[in-house]
Amino acid sequence: MKQLLKSAYIWNQTSKEFSKEPQDILIENGFIKAIKKEISDVEAKEINYPNLHVSPAWFDPFVSFGEPGFEERETLSNGSLTALKNGFSGIGLCPNTNPILSHKSDIDFIKRFETDLEISPIGALTKNFEGNELTDLFDMSRAGAVAFYDFKKSIPNANVLKVALQYVKAFEGLIINFPEDISLTGKAQVHEDEVTIHLGMKSTSSISETIQIERDLRLLEYTNSKLHIPYISTADSVEIIKKAKEKNPNLSCSTSINNLFFDTKNLKDFDQKYKVKPPLRNAKDREVLVQAVKEGVIDYVTSDHHPINIELKDLEFENAAYGSIGLESFYPALNTLFGKEKAVDILIKNWQIFGKSISEIKPGKKAEFSLFNPEHKQKFTKENIYSKSKNSIFLNENLKGKVYGLQIKNTHYGN
Repeated sequence: MKQLLKSAYIWNQTSKEFSKEPQDILIENGFIKAIKKEISDVEAKEINYPNLHVSPAWFDPFVSFGEPGFEERETLSNGSLTALKNGFSGIGLCPNTNPILSHKSDIDFIKRFETDLEISPIGALTKNFEGNELTDLFDMSRAGAVAFYDFKKSIPNANVLKVALQYVKAFEGLIINFPEDISLTGKAQVHEDEVTIHLGMKSTSSISETIQIERDLRLLEYTNSKLHIPYISTADSVEIIKKAKEKNPNLSCSTSINNLFFDTKNLKDFDQKYKVKPPLRNAKDREVLVQAVKEGVIDYVTSDHHPINIELKDLEFENAAYGSIGLESFYPALNTLFGKEKAVDILIKNWQIFGKSISEIKPGKKAEFSLFNPEHKQKFTKENIYSKSKNSIFLNENLKGKVYGLQIKNTHYGN
């Protein structure tokens, strides 16, 4: 089987730039046969797109689906297809299923699912996400769990987190802890600033995030283990982590595209699509986060893809569930914020969070690359959504960039 991509601008992983001139890419039996300015092959099926750009396939580190247990939100089959069609050949799958991914058998269930998408399951850190008793971390690691994390919940007991950090050192495991001191958050649902106070919404300040981070950093320093702090959302958190990284190479962090793109001004109409966790912060926080991504202080960015069925989301703000889908809007949102080179660099770099290798676009290498147009302008609507759940924070946003799909071996997943 042969396929021929015509006139593609190709990403150079060394220079972090696209080729100056478009190239043709010939694929034979799932491998790149040739890359030249002009290739003609009557046996090959031609693939043509306007202003085609290609890069090594993308990765999103924190994705939720639903199956097992919440298939009404998303299935492994449709969720995988959604990721593939939107340029992702790999994801980190969060453990917020039913049952929670907390045993070797749960990880085995995910790993047995047949798909072209490389699914890296993340195991629960504590039983039932309760923060008290550790799960079978070693057994899950051997089964294929890439990290351990209680989805959107912090570990309030410092000793539990300390023991976890010490325990995973034996097999170089990665601990992820959500940055929120629940004793300070209480029942608050939004960030505390002039906008939310005026609206009369239950709010919490950024200190609920920074106090948790400062405690976890002290535990990391004591244990000399590996810690990832996900979803940082405040300017103060950026500054704390920036200083901590100077003396601890085992620390990494990430943020959500939601907190990079939106802030509390979007809450003025009480639209539940903006109810996410961590909450949207103020404009200054958002600007600092964007700059921290540009400077590399923030290592990774996630779409925070979190499908929620309509009966839990389509409610008044106070009662609506947290969460937004994001795989379909991730690339155009990043491209709108950062431009074509940085957006692609972010999506490729995400592979490194779990020590995964990045594909290469060279003759002899397996065909595995994303296809897109960085100049295409669009309004993001439900027609862009493949997910079973439609709870997107980006609905009706004007975005720049369009994903054409993914080429992986002999299969072309067109969007």
